[in-house]
Amino acid sequence: MNEVVKFLQENPVQYLATIGRDGKAKCRPFMFAGELDGRLWFCTNNTKEVYKDMQANPNIEISVSSPSYAWIRLNGETVFESNMAAKEMCIQNPIVKGQYGEASNPIFEVFYLKNAHAVIADFSGNPPKEYTL
Repeated sequence: MNEVVKFLQENPVQYLATIGRDGKAKCRPFMFAGELDGRLWFCTNNTKEVYKDMQANPNIEISVSSPSYAWIRLNGETVFESNMAAKEMCIQNPIVKGQYGEASNPIFEVFYLKNAHAVIADFSGNPPKEYTL
């Protein structure tokens, strides 16, 4: 878990892929919020298309590469939870705070990845590192 969290924190803008409600792939820039209680947390708002897509099909994949040409692929099932501790963690990010103001904002949603699986790889020729989270 620590290597996955570190990689996501060091590469703060990831790309989150969903299957849209129209059946087509959708990919959007996203930000990892943090780890809490052994779960990887993210946030969005309930007026966005991405939220509606994840409600319809909770299976997502997140990917990002580092400046040193390593990358992560992280997939799992999104679980939305009204978790105030997770919301408070997310709202510490100045970008998130600027969008939502406070953790109690009614459109502000947090989710974690259930049955998460991560692969960290690079062009070194070494085998990828795999994690079940």
